[in-house]
Amino acid sequence: MMFKSEKKTRAALSVMAVMLGAAMAPVSSFAQEAADGAQAAGAPRLGWYKTCSKQEDNDVCVVQNVVLAGGGQLVTGVGLITVSGKINNKSLQVSVPPARLIPPGIGMQIDGGKSQKIDYLMCMPDRCVAQIPLTDAMVASLKKGTDLVLTSINFRRAPNPIKISLEGFTGAFDGEAVSASKLAESQKSLQDSMQKKADEARKKLEDAQKAAKAQ
Repeated sequence: MMFKSEKKTRAALSVMAVMLGAAMAPVSSFAQEAADGAQAAGAPRLGWYKTCSKQEDNDVCVVQNVVLAGGGQLVTGVGLITVSGKINNKSLQVSVPPARLIPPGIGMQIDGGKSQKIDYLMCMPDRCVAQIPLTDAMVASLKKGTDLVLTSINFRRAPNPIKISLEGFTGAFDGEAVSASKLAESQKSLQDSMQKKADEARKKLEDAQKAAKAQ
């Protein structure tokens, strides 16, 4: 019994690692840049995508959406994880920046409906992760919905709501997984886009400083 328990624990941790790794990967056409929770001007349109991988004797698929700041930092990542094989499990995980108040958890609302609390599972130096069992009713609500709002409470006790469009969710959930080559291509595109915006911002600052000195 102890061996079986330890094996299940290792599998659960493996699935968690898949979700955390996926949330950390900046993906261009599937990610939205945001600053302090607000969508940045000219940011790419938010999108959902699915990745699948093999974890020992289990197939793991994650339907996810990642909101990034202009510099590539995580603002919010949400993933619906399905594990099938020797272990069968479905869960929804939400990743947010650290320095969150733990007891309130993360509030999840679909189209302004009743907020559902998602308790934190763990916190690391770069993020906190909350998790809840994924039900068929939850998936159905997401498919029918227009917007998903995830609200965490920061260390200043201020709510930090992040709105994520549910457009494209159904297609990603029911469709095929994104290939590794497409994922890598999208990641490079996002990095190039972020570098371009950083260069433009730096130039504007330098121009403003030159103009101030000329007066």
